Amino acid sequence: MTKSDEPAIASPDELAPFAAPLAGPLELPPFDAAGPERWPALFRAAIAEHERELERIAQDPRPADFGNVIDALEASGRTLGRLCAAFFTLASCCSDDALRAAEREVAPLLAGHRARMWSDSRLLARIDALAARADALAPDAEAARVLMLYRREFERAGARLPEAARARLAAISAELAALGARFSQNVLADEAGWTLQLGEGDLAGLPADVIDAARRAARERGMEGWAITLARSSVEPFLTFSARRDLREAAWRAWAGRGTGAGAGGSEADNRPLIRRILALRAERARLLGHPNYAAFKLAPQMAGAPEAVRALLDRVWAPARARALDEARALSALAAEEGANIALAPWDWRHYAEKLRKRLHDFDEAAVKPYLALDNVIAAAFDVAGRLFGLEFAPVEGLALHHPDARAWRVTRGGRHVGLFVGDYFARPSKRSGAWMSALRAQENFDPRMGEVRPIVLNVMNFAQAEGPSLLSWDDARTLFHEFGHALHGLLSDVRHPFVSGTAVARDFVELPSQLFEHWLSQPEVLARHARHVETGAPMPQELIARLRAAETFNQGFATVEYVASAAVDLALHELPDPEAIDPAAFEAELLSRMGMPEAVAMRHASPHFLHVFAGEGYSAGYYSYMWAEVMDADAFGAFEEAGDPFDPEVAARLERHIYAAGGSRDPAEAYRAFRGRDPDPAALLRRRGLAGQGASEAAATA
Repeated sequence: MTKSDEPAIASPDELAPFAAPLAGPLELPPFDAAGPERWPALFRAAIAEHERELERIAQDPRPADFGNVIDALEASGRTLGRLCAAFFTLASCCSDDALRAAEREVAPLLAGHRARMWSDSRLLARIDALAARADALAPDAEAARVLMLYRREFERAGARLPEAARARLAAISAELAALGARFSQNVLADEAGWTLQLGEGDLAGLPADVIDAARRAARERGMEGWAITLARSSVEPFLTFSARRDLREAAWRAWAGRGTGAGAGGSEADNRPLIRRILALRAERARLLGHPNYAAFKLAPQMAGAPEAVRALLDRVWAPARARALDEARALSALAAEEGANIALAPWDWRHYAEKLRKRLHDFDEAAVKPYLALDNVIAAAFDVAGRLFGLEFAPVEGLALHHPDARAWRVTRGGRHVGLFVGDYFARPSKRSGAWMSALRAQENFDPRMGEVRPIVLNVMNFAQAEGPSLLSWDDARTLFHEFGHALHGLLSDVRHPFVSGTAVARDFVELPSQLFEHWLSQPEVLARHARHVETGAPMPQELIARLRAAETFNQGFATVEYVASAAVDLALHELPDPEAIDPAAFEAELLSRMGMPEAVAMRHASPHFLHVFAGEGYSAGYYSYMWAEVMDADAFGAFEEAGDPFDPEVAARLERHIYAAGGSRDPAEAYRAFRGRDPDPAALLRRRGLAGQGASEAAATA
């Protein structure tokens, strides 16, 4: 290879903006420090720097202690970490062709580096030497747990395997990273490239706020009239309210068909071949590491521990949920027939008739609620709840160099002391990945005396429809905002020493507890009375409307539970296959759903070709069940406040912060939950919350 053919590596001057620590409380990653074409070169330079740091740790001749092993590992790679924070925020929130090309190049570079690090037998030998001396060094509980977690991470990456196996694992990681980036970009291409243009005669049934958002979406795309996009906040209201069944079908098929090659991205965006390869590589990795399949490998360090525990939970919920969904389908079909629609209920009909039935049964209309849920009011409600529970205060900060003009920032304090910086990016746009998430641009830590206590910078990302005036949220949108803000609080309230266990660095099936638990406060009457104010009159949401809203909380839970459990079951089953290349994933998915008795008018919440949770990365692979696993805990956990007779009981809130929100991964999650609640969670609380308790016994017997 000639010098001109060698991959470009950024100079120290180019890397300098990322090498400098984010020292100030409001200092953000330098999002504008590089053009799109320079990111790969920056990553090569930062990776090389980190590998030099790791080499020094591996070759350190001194006896192993916590300072020269654990603290040294914790302090290494800071430049690379800041680079990742900037780049992946832009890649997920502000993507374009140049950034997508950079991401395709960066992903395997980064995966290969991480594989080399975690499979380095010399580093594991230093960990082993430290573990052998740990009793004499008398670590506290957090340090002992961090040591255990580091050791486990090296072992699970193959650091004890022969060199050839370690090299194969590194190659697998790099290929999986490249495939995950392609998978995500293919879904984004389908979502960004598809619109349903509407004329004035196509608006029947749509509320004013949906029409307003569709008008704005059309104008942003240079179109006349109105446009529905594949952002969930656009397509779901259209499926709910549109009186045009033909247009609902067109929208639903585009939404359900993302990633199949039939959408706007064309055949090049077909994710189905990628799925088979991803599954095969994951299964091969599991076998190399001594596990019978990928699900067994992935679940070993989680709370669930094994696929059997996950399946037991899903099976327990499936029978009553399916029975309820079948009852719901019959009721919706009857309503359609009553209105003169001679149809077989289809997935593009469900939301439409469910909304009509909810209005009839509970006198509850989503369109009547949305004027009371302006985005700024819901943000204020989340801040207020955090203040009443944990004493936090939020002050807007202007003039920061955020990643996008739509983003906003607030400084978070408590008793005058800086807690962190919170950034919110709420609106859908073609350049943003779909969904909602939280990420830490800087994690809390307090182990390095040279840096002192480092407070976090936390980002929440949503995809709400932006309107001409105040943006109005559906009830589900508002719940999503509270959910992601629960994740944000998990990062903001973190109070540990080591970044390895900071904030949301916990078991995957525990990480959703703080977020799902926080959702409970949205529906508290006093929160709604204070913040659910009419966007035009400022009047509070009427008490009778609040009562109807709460009465309707378990409405349509058969549908919601079935679409979720079906996705979780397919995810688990695909990853239990010992030889995934021998099957057609689409046919396997269809056959499994048939055996489960999936109701015909209900579709999986996430079909495999656009299942970003599972195939765009490995965070939720064999782990989509985590939301329901955590729901068992969150339904039970809120009971502590109910038993106290006050949703803001200060003693319960203090326990919640100390053992759940502030503890991060510094202790075993089951122990953390017991420390808060005084016992293990009661799974029956989940069925009661969803209104499924006592239902489906005969259905379970019939399908056993």
